[in-house]
Amino acid sequence: MQFDDLIVQMRRLALQAGARIMEIYDGPDFAVEVKSDQSPVTAADTAADALISAGLRAAFPDIPLVTEEQTATHGQRLSSFLIVDPLDGTKEFVQRRGDFTVNIAYVRDGVPVRGVVYAPARGRLFYTLADGRSVEEIGPFGDRPRDIRPIGVNPMPDNRGLMVVASKSHRDQATDDYIATYMVRDMTSAGSSLKFCLVATGEADLYPRLGRTMEWDTAAGDAVLRGAGGETVRFDDHAPLTYGKPGFENPFFIAHAPGVLLKPQI
Repeated sequence: MQFDDLIVQMRRLALQAGARIMEIYDGPDFAVEVKSDQSPVTAADTAADALISAGLRAAFPDIPLVTEEQTATHGQRLSSFLIVDPLDGTKEFVQRRGDFTVNIAYVRDGVPVRGVVYAPARGRLFYTLADGRSVEEIGPFGDRPRDIRPIGVNPMPDNRGLMVVASKSHRDQATDDYIATYMVRDMTSAGSSLKFCLVATGEADLYPRLGRTMEWDTAAGDAVLRGAGGETVRFDDHAPLTYGKPGFENPFFIAHAPGVLLKPQI
């Protein structure tokens, strides 16, 4: 894999998909359908998926591609592959709350090693460089990056007062009970994979997820977090979260700065 070309293509496709999504988001009312798993889907999901899938298949025809909106590969076990959530946070999109992202990642041997997360309504763009380090690019975004700033997790989180980020749309009592086992300075809510990015930039220290997610929901944000020095571990045993699992469903997990003293499961 030529990581220089990979990052160029992922960034380009994320920006193009984000522009298409915003055309629909800023336009007149759009139809919302319900998939078999009861999650919503819109024209923005399908348009972004088609754009990204075509671009990745043209650029990397020999690498398996997994996307949320295409189910052909969902029963396969893969070790190295591209994985896409063309519009993560569709509920945020439908409610016009802005916290939705375009996610593209490359997984190698079960580890998300490169990724891009673009939040078009927030004007925030995060990705890994070819060497694996994570950055945030400051807009306006053009064909080539202009202002790129390295990002990193909080190197010394205060375990007597952590900053915690949790889901906007999927918050539940189990999550609140687990967060209550920590000494928390403050909490914030965010939608989609932005939660990973807030930990990656040091804006938060801890993101626990005690709910159902799929690998396309997490791979890109996880790659950005790992490239910023962070970790994503299973909730049950604190082993690293891996990818390419049968069915691509994640267990509960915790994304965190390494200095956070993780609590046992409740």
